Amino acid sequence: MRSPLWRVAVAERSMEPALRPGDWLLVRRSLWWPRRPTRIRAGRLVIARHPGRPDLLLVKRATRRDQRGWWLESDNPGAGAVDSRHFGPVGPDQIEGRVLIRYWRPRQASRDQYP
Repeated sequence: MRSPLWRVAVAERSMEPALRPGDWLLVRRSLWWPRRPTRIRAGRLVIARHPGRPDLLLVKRATRRDQRGWWLESDNPGAGAVDSRHFGPVGPDQIEGRVLIRYWRPRQASRDQYP
């Protein structure tokens, strides 16, 4: 059984200034049961699979619900972001989870700092 919590690293600039490359996210996985879809509200950050490339995960902001799913957008479209403006709404089965918090991994101390 998979853990309901998942760590995801931010790799691209498409969500700046909210998220930057090197940030880490704690994500609550979607648990698809027939009566319990993932609760998403407009404005929340989600992790979704790219509709044309299921191996590619995206972190985007859910902006509105459509008849076919959620419209996902980047906060920084000028960074060459790929979002629903390019591929349309994302079905609920393509949303892997919602972002709970952002954190930074602790940096390893340099050996020079400590005797």
